[in-house]
Amino acid sequence: MQSDQNWRGYCTVWCSIFANSFFASAGFAMAGVGQSPCDRAAINAAQTSDVPVDILLAVTRVETGRSDGSQINPWPWAINLDGKSHWFADADQAIAFADELLAQGIENFDVGCFQINLRWHGAEFTSLADVLDPQTNADYAARFLSDLYAEKGDWQQAVAAYHSRTPEFAAVYVQKIADVMIELASVPENYSIPVATPARPNRFPLLQGGVSAGSGSIVPMIDAVTPLIGGVQ
Repeated sequence: MQSDQNWRGYCTVWCSIFANSFFASAGFAMAGVGQSPCDRAAINAAQTSDVPVDILLAVTRVETGRSDGSQINPWPWAINLDGKSHWFADADQAIAFADELLAQGIENFDVGCFQINLRWHGAEFTSLADVLDPQTNADYAARFLSDLYAEKGDWQQAVAAYHSRTPEFAAVYVQKIADVMIELASVPENYSIPVATPARPNRFPLLQGGVSAGSGSIVPMIDAVTPLIGGVQ
């Protein structure tokens, strides 16, 4: 189990980040922010949720970021299967690949800007095109992070649980997010962490008790399988 001392160390990093970043009005220091479909979706999702935009921009980069030679930007047509990333030129190619996996009975893979796991969260979407849509993908990730924040009362721990509740996996992920947030940081300004909102009804498997999946983002910790795309909610 990760010690309280380790969490305090991470909190020091995160509190510093939050105290010195103000993206909404000051703009972004990292070149290219806002140009990719994932960035635009993240910014829109932040405006309609209580999730700080810098967190969403960092998460999508850690999940699907790739270098174009000069900078790292998130990519919407990405699928991760068994820890291996597959990049596609457009949504049609990504959908075709996902269809092939489903035809083989393979459901446990992550898709889109925020790498939503289809096996556990597919029931929240109407189709593969729906879950691969950058805005739909980002909105779902924002709702999920918001619910985790309502549970945890802390954005750092919410981000950790977004990836895994196994401490060693969560700690590595939190550090990656912190590193990207530092790169994204712009003009130093006071940035207040939003007050925790009242807990909403539990619609997400990761918020339920059980055994950790151990790897990957947005994966559950329960043994029951959520129906795939379009299932009854």
